[in-house]
Amino acid sequence: MNFTATLLGQMITFAVLVLFIKAVLWQPMLRMLEERKRRIADGLAAAERGLRDKELGEKRAMEIIREAHEKANELIALAQKRTADIIEEAKDAGRAEGERMVAAARAEIEQEANRTREGLRQEVVALALRGAEQVLGREVDEAQHRAVLDKLVADLQGQSA
Repeated sequence: MNFTATLLGQMITFAVLVLFIKAVLWQPMLRMLEERKRRIADGLAAAERGLRDKELGEKRAMEIIREAHEKANELIALAQKRTADIIEEAKDAGRAEGERMVAAARAEIEQEANRTREGLRQEVVALALRGAEQVLGREVDEAQHRAVLDKLVADLQGQSA
């Protein structure tokens, strides 16, 4: 009987222990396990979202890099075009300045030639008057003869032009 009473006592003690554990410890332990299960699931979901966000971020970064590369190429092409335009403008300006300088030099040469012609004309008139004085042996009316000689010089110029 000892054996049965001990066994019966142990069974009662075990039953009380099971009821105590179920009543006091089992529900908090299940809640704690459920909470842990939920946190692990949330962590895994967050990790998956993080991976997706990382992939999206990498795609977006590659797109931004591609756009920046295209923009840089456009800017380089624009700069090269602008450089070519500036060079062409400088060439045109140089040509125009050269033509202006040539025209100014020609005008100056023409003015100098006209001054030289006028000077020669004056000398020819003076020499002609002196020659006429010597030939005629008397003084010639300069105003009258100058008009005649000017007409003669104008006729000579008309023939040489």
